[in-house]
Amino acid sequence: MSHISSPRLDLMPLAPDFLRASLAGDRAACAAILGATMPQEWPEPEYRDVLAMRLRELRVDPTLQPWLMRAMVDRASRAMVGTIGFHTAPAPEYLRPYSPKAVELGFGVCESCRRRGYAREAVEAMMQWAHAQHGVTEFIVSIRPDNLPSQALAAGLGFVKISSHVDEVDGVEDILELRMNDTPKVRP
Repeated sequence: MSHISSPRLDLMPLAPDFLRASLAGDRAACAAILGATMPQEWPEPEYRDVLAMRLRELRVDPTLQPWLMRAMVDRASRAMVGTIGFHTAPAPEYLRPYSPKAVELGFGVCESCRRRGYAREAVEAMMQWAHAQHGVTEFIVSIRPDNLPSQALAAGLGFVKISSHVDEVDGVEDILELRMNDTPKVRP
């Protein structure tokens, strides 16, 4: 499975063997599989449910692998600095009321690696990959209103609020959309 590259990052797919090692707390196996050093906090407790869910999804449908969770690996240091990925393949049923052809993006940067532009770089690379390889032009992010850094990142990329909902884990979240046809801020 190929990675997606940006100027500083390799976005590496988190394959089932990596997900299993993460859930087992085997950081050495994770590092060996990924070919990168792991953040001290990996896996953070809030990631465990997501990792288990992604593993189940890949068992059912391995073709989802390119869309799901990826490690953000700093190419120079070979260190994992965060994760990024789409929640599904494009046009899932749950997004139809908001943006029927969209795909939802999620990301997280390790606390010790924040404020270095990794999230923006990774988001742009993922959207460009989805657009160039699969023709996706509509993107969704769901962000808590009090998550000011992520809200600012989304606004800077051209995402606009189209709705809100209550997530069973995160509480109230704004649903933000970017349509590439309407917004030249994302580099081709």
